[in-house]
This record gives sequence, C-alpha cells and structure tokens, in this order.
Amino acid sequence: MTPMTEKLLGLLSKRPWTERWLTRLLGAALSSATYLLCLPWDLRNRPESPGSTTETTPVSVLGVAALAVTLLLLALYFGHRDALAWPLLLVAAPPATLMYLSFRTNPEPPDASLWPLTWAFSTLVMAAGVLVATSVARQFREDTGDSTDGLVFAHSSPGASSGTGGGSSAVRRPSLNPGARS
Repeated sequence: MTPMTEKLLGLLSKRPWTERWLTRLLGAALSSATYLLCLPWDLRNRPESPGSTTETTPVSVLGVAALAVTLLLLALYFGHRDALAWPLLLVAAPPATLMYLSFRTNPEPPDASLWPLTWAFSTLVMAAGVLVATSVARQFREDTGDSTDGLVFAHSSPGASSGTGGGSSAVRRPSLNPGARS
C-alpha cells in the first residue's frame, strides 16, 4: 500500500495514538452530524395546517434512508480499521443518544408513552446494522490482529512424538474407530 492509502485504510491499532483518537472523534462527529442533518431534532407530529385534523411529521423516508446508508458506510469503514466494539460506540451510540435526548426533551407528554419503545427499537436496529456491517468489513482485513500466538502452548516432552516412551508424559487418546488398532 502507498503511505496515504495505509494512513486512510490501515489498522488504527498501528497508527499513533493522536491519529487514532482524532479519527475516532471524527467518526463520532460524522455520525452525530448525519443524524442531525437527516432527522430533525423535534420529532413531534404536527397539524398540516392550522385547524387540520391530518398530522405530519418532519421525518421523511429519504432522511431515514440517507441516515441508514451513511451509518452503514461509517460502520464498514471503522469495522475495517478498528477493533470490534469501536464501530458500535462511534457509529450507533451518538445517533441513539441524540434520539433519546430528542424524545426526552419533548415538552408535550408523548401519546401513550410510545417514545421509549420507538427509541429502543431504533437503537436495536442501528446497533444490529452496525454490528453486521462491522463483521462483514472485518472479513476483508489483511491483518485481523486476532492472532492466537502466545496463547496456545504446545507441550511435548522428548520422545512423545516418536512413540518410544522414553519418559513421555503424553496421554494416549482413545480412537474414535472402535475396530481400529491402537
């Protein structure tokens, strides 16, 4: 990879800590800004016009779709570059927090208290989407960093592999084939 490509797409764990944290901060800021741009702060239903019985909400299908696509792209990016938990914290948590604050600061009492259920469902969908996108992006990493080197210790004593005995502490395992000779 070229130095610029390595800087933009390489693992964050191999980058200096200032660059790592600034990248994460930028990701959280992009996630928050996307939420604020795609979904309005006040999610109350309002009459279409004064005296109208038809209500409208400022949330549009296009806004929700743009938010979903942007969050998925951010999850793919951070899933490729960072550890497994970071995309959840950087991509899904800021919009979920902003949505909670939006619902919670609504001056009027919600109709039949549906906002906690709406918030919980939306948070669950965002978190699940981010985790799926993250796990897909991790499949395309060159170095996953999930090495088991140093965690597995293979013990063999002299003569254990040759089958000569020689003071071996190796345990003979039973065969899965009962008709086979041991």
